[in-house]
Amino acid sequence: MKRILTLVLAVLLLASMTLGFSSCGKKSDWEAVKEKGYFVCGITVYEPMNYFDEDGNLVGFDTEFAQAVAKELGLEAKFQVISWPNKYIELNGGAIDLIWNGFTYGLESDGVSRTEYVDFTHAYLENRQCLITKADRVAELNTAEAFKGLKGVAEGGSSGQGVAEELAGDAKKITTFTSQAAALMELVAGTADFAVIDYQMAKAMVGVGDYASLAINEAVKPESEVYAIGCRKGSDLTAKINEAIEKLSQDGTLAALAEKYGLTNDLIANIGKN
Repeated sequence: MKRILTLVLAVLLLASMTLGFSSCGKKSDWEAVKEKGYFVCGITVYEPMNYFDEDGNLVGFDTEFAQAVAKELGLEAKFQVISWPNKYIELNGGAIDLIWNGFTYGLESDGVSRTEYVDFTHAYLENRQCLITKADRVAELNTAEAFKGLKGVAEGGSSGQGVAEELAGDAKKITTFTSQAAALMELVAGTADFAVIDYQMAKAMVGVGDYASLAINEAVKPESEVYAIGCRKGSDLTAKINEAIEKLSQDGTLAALAEKYGLTNDLIANIGKN
C-alpha cells in the first residue's frame, strides 16, 4: 500500500513540475508578438472600419489605426476575417491577438459584460446601435411598439442582437448572421422587417449601392457606446497598445484618420488623458 501511495505521489510531483516548467516557459503576449514581429487583428468587413477598396486593398479607420499602432510598437499589423460569434474562441485559441473591429465596450447579447471575456484598451470612438428598415416603411414603423412581434436580423454575438431582441419582444423572432453586412442583405431581400447594426456602418452604407432600398429609422435611438480594442484577459499587450494610442491621439494621427473616414465628430479627444 505504501509503495502504491509513494508511486502516486511521485506521479503527482512530476506532473506539477511539468506544469511549472511549462508555465515558466510560456511567453507573454507582448513577448510573443515581438518575437514574431506582428500582431493579428480579428475583423469583420464593413465600412468605414475595415473594408476592401475597388483595388481589393483592405482599408478603413480601424485598419489604418491598427497599422499606425503596430508601427509605433515596431511591429506589423495583420488582419484575419473572423466569424463574429466566434471572436472569443479565436482570441483565446491564439488564431488572433486582438479583436479590433468596431468592438463596443459594453454587453454581450445575453447581457454579460464583455469585460468578463477580454481586457479593453482605451476607448477611441463613440458609437450607438442603429435601427434599419426598408425606406418605404419608415413612416409606418415610427414607434418602438411598432416593432413588437416583427422579424429582425442582427450580427450574432453583437450588441445589436440584444437591442433587436428587446425591440421584437421575443428572441425567437431574431435571426443572427456572421456579419452585419449579411444581416442587411437579408433585410434587402425582404425576409425580415428590421435590422440593428452599428451606427458607423449605417452612416457609410445604408441608402446606397446594394442597400439603396434601406434607411436609418429614428423611431428608436439606443444609448451611445464606445469602441475599444479587445485583448486577452491579463494580457500585457493591453498596456503597450494604450501607450501607442495615447501618442497617436496627441500627435494628431487619429484626428487625421477620423477626418479621412468621416468620423471626426465621433472621435474621443485626448485619449488616456481625461
